[in-house]
Amino acid sequence: QLWLVESGGGSVPAGGSLRLSCKAPRAITSVYNTYDMGWYRQTPGKEREIVADITPDRRSNYADFAKDRFTISRDNSRKTIDLRMNNLRPEDTGTYYCGAKSGGTVTSWGQGTQVAVSS
Repeated sequence: QLWLVESGGGSVPAGGSLRLSCKAPRAITSVYNTYDMGWYRQTPGKEREIVADITPDRRSNYADFAKDRFTISRDNSRKTIDLRMNNLRPEDTGTYYCGAKSGGTVTSWGQGTQVAVSS
């Protein structure tokens, strides 16, 4: 398992932007590079859902709501993934979690960071 630390949440008006970061400060780099990393979110009244994920060789996938607005990136040497979110909407409000996936299952979660988008 990885210890994951998120940062970068906050409050913005609709149409604004935020960048979330997730670090694995204690991970051995070679071990970190075996994990697919991803961002997930839980919005009010809904189950946790995938936002985007990225493989060690930087292949990425996005949920439909994230396409064309969000960009996930990965720096293996810094053991960090970022999520750049543009054109935020009130329905993007929620708690965003970083997750590390091994064998198709998320085995480590960050503590979550809050995103609030006002209309």
